Amino acid sequence: MQVSNHKYLLAFITVSLLSFYSCSVKKYIPEDELLYTGGEVIVKDSIKIEDKKSLTYELQSLLYPEPNKKVLGFYPGLLYHYKAQKEKIGFIVRFMNKKIGEKPVYLSSVKTENTESLIENRLQNSGFFESEVTSSLSKDSSSKTAEVIYEIIIGKPYQLENYIVEIDSVDEQDSLPIFKELRSSLTETKLKKGSPYDLSAFVSERERIDQYLKKRGYYNFNSNFILFQADTNLNQNKKYNLYLKLKLGVPLKSKVPYRLNKVEVLPNITKDTVTKNQTSVIVDSIVFIQNKVFFKPNRLQRFILIKPKQFYDPVLSKYTSRRISSIGTYKFINIDYTELDSLNKDSMKVRYLDAEISLFPLTKRSIRAELQGVTKSNNFTGPNVGITYISRNVFKGGENFSATGKVGYEKQFGNNTNGSNSFQLGLSTSMSYPRLLFLGNFEKYFKHAVPKTKINLSVDYFRRSQLYTLNSYATSLSYIWNASSNISHQLDPIKINYLQLGNRSDVFNSILEGNPFLKRSFEQQFIAGLTYSFTFNELTKTNQKGRFNLKFNFDLAGNTLSLFGKKQELDSTKSVLGLSYAQYIKGDIDLSYHYKITKKGQEVVGRIFGGIGIPYGNSTSMPYVKQYFSGGAYSVRAFQIRGIGPGTYNPTDENNLFFDRSGDIKLEGNFEYRFPIYSYLKGALFIDAGNIWNLNNSLEGGLFTSEFMSQLGIGNGFGLRVDVQGFVIRLDLATPLKRPASNWDFDYQNPVFNFAIGYPF
Repeated sequence: MQVSNHKYLLAFITVSLLSFYSCSVKKYIPEDELLYTGGEVIVKDSIKIEDKKSLTYELQSLLYPEPNKKVLGFYPGLLYHYKAQKEKIGFIVRFMNKKIGEKPVYLSSVKTENTESLIENRLQNSGFFESEVTSSLSKDSSSKTAEVIYEIIIGKPYQLENYIVEIDSVDEQDSLPIFKELRSSLTETKLKKGSPYDLSAFVSERERIDQYLKKRGYYNFNSNFILFQADTNLNQNKKYNLYLKLKLGVPLKSKVPYRLNKVEVLPNITKDTVTKNQTSVIVDSIVFIQNKVFFKPNRLQRFILIKPKQFYDPVLSKYTSRRISSIGTYKFINIDYTELDSLNKDSMKVRYLDAEISLFPLTKRSIRAELQGVTKSNNFTGPNVGITYISRNVFKGGENFSATGKVGYEKQFGNNTNGSNSFQLGLSTSMSYPRLLFLGNFEKYFKHAVPKTKINLSVDYFRRSQLYTLNSYATSLSYIWNASSNISHQLDPIKINYLQLGNRSDVFNSILEGNPFLKRSFEQQFIAGLTYSFTFNELTKTNQKGRFNLKFNFDLAGNTLSLFGKKQELDSTKSVLGLSYAQYIKGDIDLSYHYKITKKGQEVVGRIFGGIGIPYGNSTSMPYVKQYFSGGAYSVRAFQIRGIGPGTYNPTDENNLFFDRSGDIKLEGNFEYRFPIYSYLKGALFIDAGNIWNLNNSLEGGLFTSEFMSQLGIGNGFGLRVDVQGFVIRLDLATPLKRPASNWDFDYQNPVFNFAIGYPF
């Protein structure tokens, strides 16, 4: 049956492709035209330039116009355009022409002379002044197509001999400090002796000098004030001198640095701000003005990097704004500078600015309610309700308090179910401080963003009818900081979890008795240790073609407790306060790469995940809540949640289906092609692979061995996503291609439907 299905599928694909290829565009091309298939740049290099490949790619990008898009040897966009020109067309042709249709690009529209001039200009801008550009045609009369070949003979480029700052007059040199700064800036230049003449490098150099001067107080300077002049007549062997000078007519205020005279902070800009009742407090030479204490000045001062007597520095302004924003108390931050002419005792040396930092608070308190309808792969369905209360700036130092209460009820529906249900009730609280508690004042060393301390406490109750009840208690102390715009760290030196399993039914006891490994993982539910997380995220850099997203997690538990543990009477494990504690080390890495194919939303995304947890000392197995599982909407989507592994293990007892399918090791890989369909609707084609394994042979087929690659579960599918400004509703339909204990088998009769919020990775 399997072979037969594959034959039918192959026959269907073959017939579809043949029918599409039969619709060739050749018959639509006018007799006096040839379809332009593009151009090719051939660089003939006799001087052995350093980066011929990059130069060729750059010149190739100049070719115009772009030919019609070709997919697997045919032109779908062009074909639908031609078909749409008929008098009577169907809905499908009209729709496809609107979405992907392309007007034909004929050879007659290609102006090779213009392209040659464009290439010559680009070569001259790169220092290749004596290059030759010629073009020729390559025609194919059988397919009625033509290609243009551009041959380029590269001339020897001019190279930098001297880089000199030129001053118009001796008087300016003596009176203005900007020329000394210009000379100093050359110590950081990328234009070294021997650098080729390159116009784009000069543009970058001008921007670099502008930023260099701005950081040294030149508030009114502009990069357009800089002028470069190249002299190629003074040297032999293709050498040139580069002169840096200021354009004529640059205003005096642009040639003079500015110092900060006064820095004022308004911590509470609201609609009812009354200026006449405001009071001033000075902390570290910064003036804080507010009607009454909204934010303690000694706390807020730590976030402000700009101070009186400093030279103006836009980088410090940016960091100050970012640091204040990271507190979570303010909605808007405005930093305004005012020039002061009255303090200019020596306007040829320095001038002055006043800085005013206006802070617009968020609402003091807010309540958010969430209602969710949940449907799980094990046929449990029901509502979940959550209410979150937030209080900002609790102690007038940027402290934020939040509390979330949640309640959920789920019932199992279906013909082959026993109608069991589950009930969940929970309360979690957290207090966030915009500083490092217990560690001293180290905030000044974090210029990008101020680190935070977060204290969490949560209590949960969960009842699964006919099985068990579970009470869980957790608390943690976290330090969170951003090292840059795309690097963040979180260290939890204290993290404690305690799970109390009770009211176990006979059915659940029989499950545990039948699997000692599972029983042991449920017994050690007292977990105390530390965790660390590292994140490198480039996904916010939408202007980049390729973007990485890396997450690394490390978890260590039980080491400190082992110093105080006492041997238990019934077994060899230790306990603290009568509780058997877990001891393990765990680490995992999650890496994805997003690559944009086009600006219109087409991209490919690849992801790999690897993780391992190793029990030792007081533990022979990982705690159940710390084990890995595979399958589901954010994993291998062709399988249900916890529907894979460990290894080739395949439980036959339905009661064991959920509990047994967890492991100590996890490997996954995903590949996805994403594309726009219409407006907010997007599509995706994907393939996923993965599995979990155990470090011991507690379950048949569950042990991690050298055969792990052949035990991967693999599936593919198609997805639809409604993406409205970053809020994503995702629908994925996936089908298994290979089950861990089986050979390759396209199991299209058993697809898996996934509904989720957000992208899978």
